[in-house]
Amino acid sequence: MSEPQSAAPSYYQRHIFFCLNQRANGEACCADHGAQAAFDRCKQQVKALGLAGPGQVRVNKAGCLDRCAGGPVAVVYPEAVWYSFVDQADIDEIVTSHLRDGVVVERLLTPPGVGR
Repeated sequence: MSEPQSAAPSYYQRHIFFCLNQRANGEACCADHGAQAAFDRCKQQVKALGLAGPGQVRVNKAGCLDRCAGGPVAVVYPEAVWYSFVDQADIDEIVTSHLRDGVVVERLLTPPGVGR
């Protein structure tokens, strides 16, 4: 019997996706709640802390992540941890605690049942 092969290391240690979806029909959306500013802040902080790049952290824009009721939202992989955030201080805490140190920010977790 052959040994199972382990998965190849990920290109990034962590990958955070920010929903930046804008709805034209008036429905709730992350873009109406400062998602772009949060994305910009996260990208800035990740770079400032020297966390950006291969083997480290990637900050990405995303379309609708279908968790609008908890918006604005972001999700961190590979852990699949969902965050709802309010301001720059929340983003800074996600960056330093989770993206840098690997510690989930419990107070900012999107409740599990929250969807669109």
